[in-house]
Amino acid sequence: MSDQPRPSRTAAVVPAAGRGVRLGPGAPKALRALGGTPMLIHAVRAMAASRSVSLVVVVAPPDGAPEVKHLLDAHALPERTDYLVVPGGDTRQESVGLGLAALPEDVSVVLVHDAARPLVPVDTVDAVIEAVRDGAPAVVPALPLADTVKEVEPGAPGEPEPVLGTPERARLRAVQTPQGFDREVLVRAHREVAVDGEGATDDAGMVERLGEPVVVVAGHEEAFKVTRPLDLVLAEAVLARRRANDGF
Repeated sequence: MSDQPRPSRTAAVVPAAGRGVRLGPGAPKALRALGGTPMLIHAVRAMAASRSVSLVVVVAPPDGAPEVKHLLDAHALPERTDYLVVPGGDTRQESVGLGLAALPEDVSVVLVHDAARPLVPVDTVDAVIEAVRDGAPAVVPALPLADTVKEVEPGAPGEPEPVLGTPERARLRAVQTPQGFDREVLVRAHREVAVDGEGATDDAGMVERLGEPVVVVAGHEEAFKVTRPLDLVLAEAVLARRRANDGF
């Protein structure tokens, strides 16, 4: 065994194989245009904006890797960062697993970021990386909830649903991405945690099921997920404000 310290290279995995059905028909959600540029490109740039991120792995639809690689090649991305495109699987969990499998050995910190969160600020990305480097096995950016939340007994669509309880809002957080991980812990979670149905949509939840600690750092209101048409309107407004303020 060597006494050399482990290198602490950071990579981001961006699963972008989903269809995004809630945004309606058309291109896969990650390829929808935002300010004239596909959301995926915004998300990749957001990861590469951190000087700590030396590699971004984009997990493409199973049959769409050449197109996604062409898309990345066609847009200006920070040159100090490496980019890799790999084909994904049928579920997000499979896709993240395939992205993990493509990482070089010297990567010890892994970010997993939703392509549908194109506007996450670099300060949030850096805060997640720093918390992992400080020793947390898993880190999630999150925000307090603005709305009161009710737990209900799910019923038929359109039918009234009985309320079962009201969780204490002060204890609840809405989680965002990028989620950050010690690489070995995340690989073990993907290897050991069996998830039913469509698989895990939250990698930190898989780490929780291993019994490893997960911590929360402050998220950002601009790291919201573009899921519905109204979210796209909001994202366009945020982007327009940034362009006016930053002049890019």
